[in-house]
Amino acid sequence: MAEAGTIGQPAQAWRRGFALMAATALGACSTVVPRAPVEAPERQPTRPQTSRPEPVDQGLPRDTQRNRVALLVPLTGSNAGVGRSIANATMLAVLDTGTDKVRITNYDTATGAAAAASRAIADGAQLILGPLLADDVRAVAPVAKAANVPVLSFSNDASVGGNGVYLMGYVPAQSIARVVAYARSRGVTSFAGLVPNGLYGERASTAFLRSVEGAGGQVVSLQTYGRTNGGVQAAVTRLAAKAPYGAVLIADGGATAAAAAPLVKRGSGAGTRVLGTELWNSESGIAARPGLSGAWFASVGNGLYRQYATKYRARYGAAPYRLSSLGYDAVLLTVRIARDWPVGRAFPESRLRDGDGFAGIDGAFRFGRDGVAERALEVEEIRDGQVVTVSPAPTGFGG
Repeated sequence: MAEAGTIGQPAQAWRRGFALMAATALGACSTVVPRAPVEAPERQPTRPQTSRPEPVDQGLPRDTQRNRVALLVPLTGSNAGVGRSIANATMLAVLDTGTDKVRITNYDTATGAAAAASRAIADGAQLILGPLLADDVRAVAPVAKAANVPVLSFSNDASVGGNGVYLMGYVPAQSIARVVAYARSRGVTSFAGLVPNGLYGERASTAFLRSVEGAGGQVVSLQTYGRTNGGVQAAVTRLAAKAPYGAVLIADGGATAAAAAPLVKRGSGAGTRVLGTELWNSESGIAARPGLSGAWFASVGNGLYRQYATKYRARYGAAPYRLSSLGYDAVLLTVRIARDWPVGRAFPESRLRDGDGFAGIDGAFRFGRDGVAERALEVEEIRDGQVVTVSPAPTGFGG
């Protein structure tokens, strides 16, 4: 059983608050999962989570001092690693904030997400953090809606957002739009794209076409490929028929992008800029890939995340999964709202739609009408074996 804790001030002032609190603790500060740890852990955490959710003692009276919050993540099965990392992150946030307003209990979705949600609500949960996978969100949503319990999910599948479900995941469309806008600001007018077959590729294609059109550019070629031997090479050959172009989006992980980039430049010219997506941010070795030198991609910032990862490792003896920061930030958000959340009352869902937004380890964000978190993203360039920020993320939202 975990307890929860505070997102400090609105996005504009949070960085200052984080710096002050960090002097003593880290401070209050189709879904693509799981993201691997920043580094492969060499040993199991010194304080491992149990493989089963911690039971609630049904014989005890309900907690009259704290509001109940449920964390729904996979604690067993193939996604247990990322689920336990998120659970650890929520505990770390509770400890860092020192909250006495919220009590968090973990529930394992690997044995059935709908059943986990039903149990959590029966135990008195008034807010659900999670689940992680889009299919699990679909299973949980009607159960939560019937009980008037909002869901703060870690999925990045925009199709499951809305109607009481809020998504904290990093949505590919936003990173694509951000890097395309930056490329246009640097004089790029003609674009091409390489996208894999499948749901992620379809959504990336749609986002890319809309982003380029909205930025006043032109897509001269968009090629799809299968993840088979020679698939991306064949797509690059087809792409070359429309060369030259100023930039090419490779909507895939770093290994595929690094293999394709030299072929793209050979066909279009050395000055062609390679663009990536949010997938690159989860790869700690992305900067070491020589084929991606000079490439741009947009993502949440890593400055505060590195501080969090250091503290996580010190406590748990292992590197966190990159996605675990969503759990930490969900607790910060919850505790900020909990200041005005009377114990025993329904969670004030309308507060989630605060236009000024929130902030956390991953920067400023706010929820749109569709329930999807709109994030303030930075643009980074791979340069000389390092990742360099070339366009900082906004600190908040205007208007």
